Amino acid sequence: MLEELTPARIVAELDKYIVGQEEAKKCVAIALRNRYRRQKLPPEMREEVLPKNILLIGPTGVGKTEIARRLAKLANAPFIKVEATRYTEVGYVGRDVESMVRELVENAVRMVKAEKRSEVEQQAARQAEERLLDILAPRPGRGRESRSPWEAIFGGYGPEQGQDGRWVSDDQRAIIREKLRRKELEDSMVEIEVEESNFPGFAIAGLGAEELGVNLQDMLGNLLPRRKRKRLVTVAEARRILTQQEADKLIDQDTVAALAVQRVEQHGIIFIDEIDKIAGREKGAGPDVSREGVQRDILPIVEGTVVQTKYGPVKTDHILFIAAGAFHVSKPSDLIPELQGRFPIRVEMKSLTKTDFERILTEPRHSLLRQYAALLKTEGVEVEFLSDAIAEIAEIAYTVNTQGEDIGARRLHTILEKVLQDLLFAAPDIGPQRIKIDCRYVRERLGDIVQNADVRAYIL
Repeated sequence: MLEELTPARIVAELDKYIVGQEEAKKCVAIALRNRYRRQKLPPEMREEVLPKNILLIGPTGVGKTEIARRLAKLANAPFIKVEATRYTEVGYVGRDVESMVRELVENAVRMVKAEKRSEVEQQAARQAEERLLDILAPRPGRGRESRSPWEAIFGGYGPEQGQDGRWVSDDQRAIIREKLRRKELEDSMVEIEVEESNFPGFAIAGLGAEELGVNLQDMLGNLLPRRKRKRLVTVAEARRILTQQEADKLIDQDTVAALAVQRVEQHGIIFIDEIDKIAGREKGAGPDVSREGVQRDILPIVEGTVVQTKYGPVKTDHILFIAAGAFHVSKPSDLIPELQGRFPIRVEMKSLTKTDFERILTEPRHSLLRQYAALLKTEGVEVEFLSDAIAEIAEIAYTVNTQGEDIGARRLHTILEKVLQDLLFAAPDIGPQRIKIDCRYVRERLGDIVQNADVRAYIL
């Protein structure tokens, strides 16, 4: 997979979703390609080649998070986005910085489980169908998971029965099996047993149980078996639940954990947002969490350390860290030198221009205009945005961002909601029709607001 992702192809894929920011795209593309190159090195040199972490600098809404998220999805790599302000220095109530690695491992476990389930999906579906068949048409002398609804299937009169009156003949069982395969019984109701966890969620000093790296269920083992409860569901829902249960039985959980840890160590990506909020050194002293203290706690994770998780120890040496911040008040140089040195690649993201806004509205695969058009089409209303309307929306977004707070592409969400508010409200009642939105339509709904700076500050 990685060998096919050349830097040029990575940038081309990112272009489908993100407008502009070419330098940032090139930097992350090179970082991803270097991972493939590193795998080709001799083992002794491979361990010495560390990822070059990236610091993205720019206002909100210009695509910093989206670039990191799309990059991880493109490489099928474990990814997590965290806010630097969520963490506190050691000794204060708050989230431990190591929890970002534990959350990344949890994401990797979910990814690997999903892949393993897809590999055993057909076998699990067959086994789930057998369990479902035992519920609908139990064999004589076999344990049962629920009351059989054969009476409803056979019109209320019973087949040949055992002494307990619960089983059906082989011929009728074959009929039910065929009905199951043809999906003719999907709406019928059956009663199945599902497992419940013995340990409800709890917190200790602001930390969840999963952050303690302790799996109490595994420690106690069979001393506290999982409780089961009965649920009345449709055959379709029962098929889904039973298939998942059977797939979990076919998957080796130790293998899943080992693969997840390996994937995190070699391919994990952690995106640390709002890092500028912890930049700077305090001039005074007081009983508060210091920003420099948070930086020093994050530093070992970025430098490379071993974090204990319930799936085993995880080395962070080769995890790619992408940090981002607006740096309106502080500067990257306000970070402690040790942390600055761990983000050698710095990219300044550009503020969006009017042309960028027009491209954002039209070019991405699932652009905002396509999203709103699709939403309204569900009510039978077909909306067409004319070119002059798109230009006017882009102009207003650019003007408001320039004269007020620059929130990047998020300004388009605010403006489009205001433009389409009346139409979105009335769509269920006006019936199927086709509506063209032009420059005049936009100005009628935004003209007074754009001219009034005081109102604009609150509404747009």
